[in-house]
Amino acid sequence: MTKTQWLDPAQERAWRGYRRMFLLLNARLARDLVRDSGLSEADYDVLSTLSEADGRRARLSALAERMLWSQSRLSHHISRMQGRGLVSRGEVESDGRGSVVVLTPAGMRALEAAAPGHVAAVRAHLIDRLSPDQIAMLGDIAEVVLTGLSDPRAAL
Repeated sequence: MTKTQWLDPAQERAWRGYRRMFLLLNARLARDLVRDSGLSEADYDVLSTLSEADGRRARLSALAERMLWSQSRLSHHISRMQGRGLVSRGEVESDGRGSVVVLTPAGMRALEAAAPGHVAAVRAHLIDRLSPDQIAMLGDIAEVVLTGLSDPRAAL
């Protein structure tokens, strides 16, 4: 049995601060997004991801992977968005298997209307509170952690 390496005070401060910041920041950004645009975080993520995709379309499986969602969960969410006219769904033309999600003109308009307010909220609640050095450090930290998480050899 391996002995537990407890966090020292500085590490615990960093960990607890990160957890609290993560929860409060996400909650605030989600609340602002819904209030200002009527879009949920998931709606915004789907719309923005599709807006950046070739032809403003993506396979459901690729979209689910990008969003770190199960295909089933995303499929249900896409159905709700489809009912609101934000996206449409069709078959993959090349193989007839799976489905493709397409950003509709109404979805693009919703994204374009929501984006300025969302960016303003991100600035107000995070970016504008940090110095340029802190922003660079946060970016570096994110890259290091994400690289470690994406390395299959690093799995516990």
